Amino acid sequence: MEVVLTLALKPTTLKRVLIITYYWPPAGGVAVQRWVKMARYLRQFGWEPVIYTAENGEMPVIDESLAATLPAGLEVIKRPIWEPYSWYKRFLGLSKEEKINAAFLQEKKKTGLLQHLAIWVRGNLFIPDARRFWIKPSVRFLTDYVKSHPVDAIISTGPPHSMHLIAMGLKERTGIPWIADFRDPWTRIDYYHELHLTSFADKRHHQLEKQVATNADALVTVSMQWANDFNLLNNGNSTVITNGYDEDDFPAVHPDPEKGFVLHHVGMINKARNPETLWLAISNLCKTLPGLSDDLRIVFTGKNDYSVHEFLEKYGLTGYAENRGQVTHAEAINAMCSATILLLLINDAQDILGRIPAKLFEYMAAKRPILAIGDPKGDAATILEETGAGILIDLKDVDGLQSTIASWYADYKSGKLSVKSAGIEKYARKSVTEQYARLLDSLHRKAARI
Repeated sequence: MEVVLTLALKPTTLKRVLIITYYWPPAGGVAVQRWVKMARYLRQFGWEPVIYTAENGEMPVIDESLAATLPAGLEVIKRPIWEPYSWYKRFLGLSKEEKINAAFLQEKKKTGLLQHLAIWVRGNLFIPDARRFWIKPSVRFLTDYVKSHPVDAIISTGPPHSMHLIAMGLKERTGIPWIADFRDPWTRIDYYHELHLTSFADKRHHQLEKQVATNADALVTVSMQWANDFNLLNNGNSTVITNGYDEDDFPAVHPDPEKGFVLHHVGMINKARNPETLWLAISNLCKTLPGLSDDLRIVFTGKNDYSVHEFLEKYGLTGYAENRGQVTHAEAINAMCSATILLLLINDAQDILGRIPAKLFEYMAAKRPILAIGDPKGDAATILEETGAGILIDLKDVDGLQSTIASWYADYKSGKLSVKSAGIEKYARKSVTEQYARLLDSLHRKAARI
């Protein structure tokens, strides 16, 4: 049975957009925040969002606080979903309560044939992902829904990419204009090679990706490089609308800085987002830079792959580290604002040039120096350079890391450490939502002429 939440009377003069998303409160994390924030501001630009989401999905992160930011009267349609995660957990000997992390993050080291077999099954039998069994029932339900509750446009957001296949089926049946929103790539995502795909499965993923890219009326992604990649599939029909920060999330007066020289990473660190050069550079400085070992604190807010702890132990940094685990979004914002330096670690993978961690925009709004590690030719480096919000060091540049940290530590000791960023306003959530609304307007006008 579907669950329809209507909190108040909805405006009747707005155009309606159906947003198909797997992640929705009480789920937390960046996958949720993009569309929670869009839904919050779309009405200001002439569009009424209607949310279609899973009633009982597998959510690796829970953050009840995000629901409080939703606009009054928002219609949320929740439908039950069957996923093979109960089987997957039994197969691996996990309890029902244990969460399946995204991006192959492993908080505990797991090896052996059983683990590899489970990943093989996950990648080859559940295409495009474990939500594939929700596609047909969702298409049937939504086809009936839009007959009695018309909408002017459809947006699907993935991963999981099954959401795009739901939207594609609905578009085929109704002709309603459709935007495919890619928060991450499909076949070029960083962990794609870890799925151990057969040639058949790999071909099928590429076929489905191309079908979505060519059948959508517009394709949106979050970085220029990823848009360039998708343009190869859909003849240039890709648009960049980045993630952003919400000004209302930040306190009017920033909290006092934490005690010590605090290097703070907020968010998840998986294996690809764990540069050994960082830990080597910090270890070297602790041995050579007077005073640093007394002041240094390395703080993590969020989940970490087991490899992070292995590197900390290898380089003698365990005693400086503090892991605060998962927190609410509001607590994460406060952590950013009170750090000395914010660490931005970019995945060492095939999609690195286009990878702009969503936290970058909130980091900029926190107005603390950002130390990023990635590819200097990537889109994240471009944003940092144009705004002056921080510095990006190459993944292999140990000397560059040591020099930057040493310089900032000297500024910290003299009370001069600060950041003077400029032009970040265009990344405010309201501004980003306006970009989306203008794209919706253009598709609506085009449909009206047909």
